[in-house]
This record gives sequence, C-alpha cells and structure tokens, in this order.
Amino acid sequence: MGDAKTDVPTYYNSRFDFGVDDKRRIQIPARWLPQDAGLELTLVLWPRESAGACVRVLPPAQMAKLMQSIGEMPNSDARKVVLKRLIGSGSAQATVDKAGRICLPEEMAREAAIQDKAVLVGLLDRFEIWNPERYAKVQAADASLAQEAFKLME
Repeated sequence: MGDAKTDVPTYYNSRFDFGVDDKRRIQIPARWLPQDAGLELTLVLWPRESAGACVRVLPPAQMAKLMQSIGEMPNSDARKVVLKRLIGSGSAQATVDKAGRICLPEEMAREAAIQDKAVLVGLLDRFEIWNPERYAKVQAADASLAQEAFKLME
C-alpha cells in the first residue's frame, strides 16, 4: 500500500499499545493508514500454537500475494483446501473509518482474546493485533530465536 500519486510503500514497523472501545474498534497508527480512502484491509485470525491466536492484518497487495501462493499449491494436496477453508472462514474485510480505526468482528476478537487493550506489531509488510499478555509470550519466544533469525540477513 502506498500513496497512489508517488507509489511510496507503507512500512509497518514499530509497536503500538492502544485501547479497544466497547464496539471493538482499534486505532491504526497514522503512518500505517491507507492513503486511499475506502481501501479494505483483510483481517485473518492467525493461530499460534503456544501463545494463542492473533489477528494478522494484510493490505491488499499482501492479500493478493497470499491468494497467489495458495493458488500455486497443487490441487492434489488436501492441505490446500483446508488452508483455503481456514483462511476463508477465519478472515474478514475491514475499512478504516474517518477516525483511523478498524472494527474487529466479535468472534475474531474473542478468539484472539482482544478485549479492552491491544498491541499492534509491525511485520514490515503487514501487521498483527495482539492481546497484550499473549504478545508478551511471543516476544519472549522471539527473543530466544533472535540471534538465529538475524543470521538470515548476513
């Protein structure tokens, strides 16, 4: 996602702590907001074995890449249909409102244990919305793998 006039990409970096209102609306950081009014983001309930689910937020370009990669999987692989079903049934479209917020669907918020507080975590080309306690567990697990992960960049 970038500005249509200059085609500058949006980078989802940093971490933000926000409150969640009683309608399950979450503020999106200003620098992460889509430049095009009415642009839809895809919310995917994303499972994590040890910490529990979070909500992964995909801009249109990343959703298109996900769809392409699933489409390229062999039809003979039964996991393809399972993956399509899990992502299809565990996702929703969200439009950023005039105040810069998105609304989490009730079931998705419940599965991700997001209630009155949320942590938005940048993944560079997309971002995740976490329950703060679950994110603390993920952060600890990430720290244990950090040295190995940074070796990928050497």
